[in-house]
Amino acid sequence: MKQEASRSASYTVECEEYVHVVEFSPFESGTAESLIAYGGNNYVVVGTCKFQEEDAEVEGIQYKTRRVFHHGIRIDAIVWSPESRLDALPPQIRFCTAGADRKLRLFTSDFQDKDECKVMVAEKNGTIRFYDRVTHQAVLSLTTDQTPLMSASWCLKNTFKVGAVAGSDWFIWDITRSSYPLDKRPVHADRARLFRWSRVNENLFATTGYPGKMTSQLLVHHLGHPQPILIGSAPVGSGLTWHRTLSLCAMGGDHKLFFWVTEL
Repeated sequence: MKQEASRSASYTVECEEYVHVVEFSPFESGTAESLIAYGGNNYVVVGTCKFQEEDAEVEGIQYKTRRVFHHGIRIDAIVWSPESRLDALPPQIRFCTAGADRKLRLFTSDFQDKDECKVMVAEKNGTIRFYDRVTHQAVLSLTTDQTPLMSASWCLKNTFKVGAVAGSDWFIWDITRSSYPLDKRPVHADRARLFRWSRVNENLFATTGYPGKMTSQLLVHHLGHPQPILIGSAPVGSGLTWHRTLSLCAMGGDHKLFFWVTEL
């Protein structure tokens, strides 16, 4: 398959500060809108968005900031709770952040002022471990022959699949078959940074590289194709996330959110 040229973002949203991490909620919000959160140096912003690909009455992207939370320190990760619902009375959102001070913070809001899954932890030494939340014991581990392991993602469409990036390569595991990778390919010459599975297609995932010459490269991959099916770039991009129901991924950057629509 011919590798396509680099594409600019399909949509952008202006932000108040540099965005270090952005995360769509993978759970139904109870409305036609999708929940999205992004974190900067001092704040976490929760918003809702809708795209023309899912609603013909929307022109491009319809975005609304719903709540801004003071964080006081750089946000490095955001994880949504399935308890977040916009159709509840009152609406409720819950999410957890990991900060640069190595602390976890849990936020709950109704905009006015229990999941029992296992927990996956990726270690820079190349090991991915799964822990039981009740016993706190490791129940499974995966390994790669490269370090540092920078990012790992558990596929929600097929929970037997795990993906990660380490060095300049991506790795795919089938946890029913082996603790060693099922597939491995070089991806970013300047080192890979993040790996995220699509939430609508178990063969679709995205990776980002470290910034080079003030831009960050986004690659969207399909396991059925030998080359990336989309190449994007953003000025010093950070974070990576997929929409819950669309083949659409997002990155953060300097005072902006960037969105790419993937056409299969």
